[in-house]
This record gives sequence, C-alpha cells and structure tokens, in this order.
Amino acid sequence: MSDNYKSIDHIISCLSGYDPNSISVSEALNIIFELTEKYSKGVCSENVCLKDAPGRILYDDLISTIDVPAQDNAAMDGYAFSYASLNGNDKTTQLRIRESITAGELVTREIQEGDCVRIMTGAKMPRECDTVIPQEFVSIVDGVACFNSDIVKQGDNRRKRGEDLRLGKSALRRGRLISSSDVGLIASLGISDIQVFKKLCVGYFSTGNELRSPGQKLDEGCIYDSNSYTISAMLERLPVNVLDFGIVEDDPLLLEKSLKNAASKTDLIVTSGGVSVGESDYTKQVMKSIGNVEFWKIAMRPGRPMAVGTIEKSDSQDIGQAILFGLPGNPVAVMVTFFIFVLPAIQRMCGNITFSHNKIQLPLHTSVKKKKGRTEFRRGNLIRLNDEIYVEPQKNQGSGILRSMSEADCLIILEHDAENYEAGENVDVLIFDGLH
Repeated sequence: MSDNYKSIDHIISCLSGYDPNSISVSEALNIIFELTEKYSKGVCSENVCLKDAPGRILYDDLISTIDVPAQDNAAMDGYAFSYASLNGNDKTTQLRIRESITAGELVTREIQEGDCVRIMTGAKMPRECDTVIPQEFVSIVDGVACFNSDIVKQGDNRRKRGEDLRLGKSALRRGRLISSSDVGLIASLGISDIQVFKKLCVGYFSTGNELRSPGQKLDEGCIYDSNSYTISAMLERLPVNVLDFGIVEDDPLLLEKSLKNAASKTDLIVTSGGVSVGESDYTKQVMKSIGNVEFWKIAMRPGRPMAVGTIEKSDSQDIGQAILFGLPGNPVAVMVTFFIFVLPAIQRMCGNITFSHNKIQLPLHTSVKKKKGRTEFRRGNLIRLNDEIYVEPQKNQGSGILRSMSEADCLIILEHDAENYEAGENVDVLIFDGLH
C-alpha cells in the first residue's frame, strides 16, 4: 500500500465493532472521509480567470492587498458635512452647499463648518466631513440645505476605509468553495485571476443487460438508462472533468475491462447497478478481484446496497488509486447515495475539506412511522401554513419512482435510532441545492 493512500481494509481495521451488514450512515461517511483525506493534499493547483472561478476551490488563503473600501465614502446620495456644524439647541440646520461630487471625483475646495457638499453614493468623503444626510430629508432654498438635525447622528451613511477588508488580512481561506459573492469580493481587491485546486477527473457508467440509451429502440423487457444521465447532470455542477464510459453489460470480463480502463483515466469512478446479491450482480466480486473493496449493506433507505473501494492505477505513470463508488440500480437510490456519499467525497477530494451538508430543522406536517436501526431519507416538500414552514413526506417513497424525486424539495432525515415521529416534531432536512 502506498504511503500516500489508505486502503479501506486498513481504515476498517482501526474501527472497533465494525459489521458490514449493519454499518450506519455516519460510520460509512467517516470511512469515506478517511479514504479521501489525502487526495486533496496531492492535488495540484491551476490559475483561472476570476470569471471562471465560481464553483472552484480556493488553493491558498487570499490576502487582501488593499483596504476595502480604499477611502471613506458616501453610503448613499445626500449631503456630506461635519457633524460639529449642527447646533444642538436648534432642531433646524441650514448648511451652505459648496459644490457637488460624484463617485471618482474629489472636492476642489476646503469645506468649513456650516458648509456641506452634495455627494453621490460611492464618492470619497471630503476630509472635513464625517456625516451624510440622505437627500430625501433635505430641502434646498437659495443654495442652502435645510433639514431637521434630530434625524441624523454623527457618522451616519459613511463607509469607513477598510471596514470591509483591511490591508494584509485574510479575505478568504484555502479550501473555500468560491461563490458568486466571493467573486465580487475578490474583484474588489483588484485581483483578476486566482489559484484553485485542479479539477478531478470523474468517470461513470451504468451496468445491466436490460439498459438502452435514450433514442434507441426499447426492446421488450428493457428500460431506458436514466441513471447515467442523472449522474452526469449532478457531476456537471461540480468542479470536476467528466468522462462517460457508457453502458456495460452484465459480464464479469467486460466489467473488469471497463473498471481498469476507467481507473487508468480518472480519480473517481461512479457506477450504478450490479451491487446487490443477484446472480448477475458482478460489481462487488470484480472490484474485489482487481482492487480493494468492502461491500456495505448500509443501514439506510433507500440505498442499502452500495460498494466502495479502490483500484490501483497500475498502467498509469502516477502512483495512486482511483476511488470507486458502486451505487444501487434504483433511480432514487442512485440520487440519494450520490447526494449523501459521493458529493462530500468529491468536494473533499477537490480541496473543500470542510464540506458538509447543510441541515436545517423543520417541523413535520404529519406523523411518520419508521423502523428503528436504519436512517431513512424520505423525499419531502415544504409547505407554508399560517406563516410557518413545515415539511411533509411524499406519499410514494418507492426507490423506482423517479418522478417523486423530481417533484421533491428536500430529503427528510429520519434518524438511525428513532422509531416514530409525531406531527409538529422537528426533523433534519436537506434542501436540494440543484443536484436533484
């Protein structure tokens, strides 16, 4: 075993009480995180244009090179003046308007007490001024700004230099998934390109003699392959390069050839189908013959059968392994297991090592029954009643009902040790973020 990577057998050997027939969701995630831990440390960086940065992972801490804003400026259109000009005994203030400035302009004369400047949003505050009153509260009479002094406080509507970011301070941390708002923040520092983690390469294929691609004739007893399209759509939203290896028939030799080929070209492989205990389900046994695998019957619904393992890149110049996720064949189970297991694995391998699903708690609209000893992920919808948000499980929770996943807003998490939930009881909810 390479010093750079941990095998599943090695990881599991460090666990106490491990039972592959009853492994919990949390235990499975811990093993996956151990398995993917060092991949991010070996991933190189690349330079990208700022406009191409959304969705990528920041490689180094981003240090502010300037103060933001670079100077005190007006937070809105109005009149800038020195607060000392106000007469505390007189509610009505009258200030002589000396000039008008817009963003990018500077005052051309010294501003005295009793004077003010017409100022636009973003314009640099004159050195003598510390307060801005919005134009809506001012009336102009013969070049004099008149307003009620009771409605303004010292420092109102002034953005101070560096109040957003200070020179030399960390703006964003390494490993951050760059959002559109982050792009704006980086641009405000004058930075046009940044270092990000290089994209991983992820390959996928479906298994099954019964599968046909959309557009082909659907023979009797066959079905269209929806899983590969679902997996592709979810992968395209992630910072990875994607390879489609098509459909592989239920033949161990073909499957072995396909897995070896995929492993030589990718960092992570996702397959669907062939991981249960049927006579034609070969994924597990082929994975064991060419790599390192532990077959998990995870205590969850949907998605109980799932294989996770590694395949050595024997024909690659780079020493390493490709991680393999053998997902179930049922369409809903594919999406749930991808969302719960594959997504965080990819994010962490890409450098986003702090990634975790954002859960919120919402009350159930109806009571729910479940079996103790497994985690259930039920498709749900958000409903509003009397200005309160509730979550309601969909009635049909079958693993093959793909339409229910399309219509759902979220996954409702029914915990491993729980049995029944009453209406109004809070549950953890995973709101879909576009991967569904």
